Amino acid sequence: MKFSDIPGLSETKKMLAGSVSNGHAAHAQLFAGAEGALNLPLALAYATYLHCEQKGEDACGECAACRKSLKFIHPDTHFVFPLSNVKGDKDDERFKADILKQWREFLLTQPYGNLDNWTEFYGGENKQALISREESREIIKTLSLKPFESQVKVMIIWQPEKMHPTAANGILKILEEPAPHTYFILVSNAADQLLPTIISRTQIVTVPLLSDEEIETQLVALNVNEKKASVVSHQAEGNLNLALALCEDDEEDDQAQRFAEWMRACFKKNVAQLVSIADDFHGLDKLHQRGMLQYSLNMMREVLLQLGGATTIQRSQGEELKFVQDFSRVMNLARVEYATRLINEAGYHLERNGSAKMIFMDLSLKISKSLNS
Repeated sequence: MKFSDIPGLSETKKMLAGSVSNGHAAHAQLFAGAEGALNLPLALAYATYLHCEQKGEDACGECAACRKSLKFIHPDTHFVFPLSNVKGDKDDERFKADILKQWREFLLTQPYGNLDNWTEFYGGENKQALISREESREIIKTLSLKPFESQVKVMIIWQPEKMHPTAANGILKILEEPAPHTYFILVSNAADQLLPTIISRTQIVTVPLLSDEEIETQLVALNVNEKKASVVSHQAEGNLNLALALCEDDEEDDQAQRFAEWMRACFKKNVAQLVSIADDFHGLDKLHQRGMLQYSLNMMREVLLQLGGATTIQRSQGEELKFVQDFSRVMNLARVEYATRLINEAGYHLERNGSAKMIFMDLSLKISKSLNS
């Protein structure tokens, strides 16, 4: 992957390329971003740039090093990533080779994927993925060798917050005193969960989420029709991986209608309809359940802007905007704050495999009580 393959982030890409060109690249960097940020693709592109034999503003993409890096098979780029207990082969070396092959296929087919996508890819869903304590010894062993082809060695640690405490402590010394010409790139979506001693040994590169316009442009470039790209870019809230997943749904997007019917049923205290809506929510897959809750949060934001008179920065249009204007008449700041907190809590419990029907029904009854208090 090259910098030019990644949408947006122009300033960050320029800074990284410049640090290498000027000889000021830190030996240990933490690419920190929220869920959905493109910090893993950025780390892959940075590794490609470090190995490139004909660097310019970007990697050339044509030299022998780039050709290997673009397939994620460069012998001097090493990967550490979370894995659940799915080992089915007693031969350790054969298992490692097989899982590394799957990792490379994952990067090629889902370059913007998250941890859930990865565990589903190798068949480890419903099991906790971790970076084992043995990995710290493997890291030290790997980096004790000289580079095979490149002038530098690159170690990409994806989701370091998933490290076993022993593994995390085990890499502290090599982070502080790495072998010559070695670069560590830690790629985290929850940097606040890392050991302070790890954070203090790295240079932090903050990777922001994409703007709605950047996501929409990328979707259109991938042949998504402009209308759907516009709707999805608002729903995704800067998360390109989520936007791509939403675009795979062949059904017409009906979240606006679902949300409107849901809020009307809450306002009318129509318990029978709320039970039916909860049944429908339970029948959705996890992606669309998350999408519905995220859309609900977006609508609460729109209502808040309507109440505050900040209509120039609202995203809603057409029928959606009309509903926001009507709904705002029964809302106030306290109700918006309360509903937002409830929706966030529902998302928290949903991610921990609570019953979707019970979570949604409880949420509905609490919102209904708030609207009628």
